[in-house]
Amino acid sequence: MNRLVLVLAGLLLLLALPVPAALAGPVDWQEVAATPDGRQWWDSGSLRISRNGMLSVLSRYQPADQDQGQLYVMEIDCGQRLYRDTAVNGLPRWGAPWQAVSGDGLIAEVIEDSCLAAGLQIPT
Repeated sequence: MNRLVLVLAGLLLLLALPVPAALAGPVDWQEVAATPDGRQWWDSGSLRISRNGMLSVLSRYQPADQDQGQLYVMEIDCGQRLYRDTAVNGLPRWGAPWQAVSGDGLIAEVIEDSCLAAGLQIPT
């Protein structure tokens, strides 16, 4: 039991450490069509497909009424057009729920564009 606690504490410590800028790769932002809600980009260099077939992508959202935006790591189920934000501004969101697009044009385009770029099927 004590060994398990030590291992978990070590993992949490590693997750809490900042990543040096030298390890971060360049981003290749792809902007989707802006809407009255704001602007959104996704990073084509961040596309990763997990073992269970889900797509992970870094995205950036800037509300129309603000100068600054937020960074999101999105996990996408391309086959069902669902997404969940697994991190916001570098902070993990453990157990984030899957969500439908629900009329959000920015997220709908991020899902479509990133799934197509990753070579994954999306329903028409």
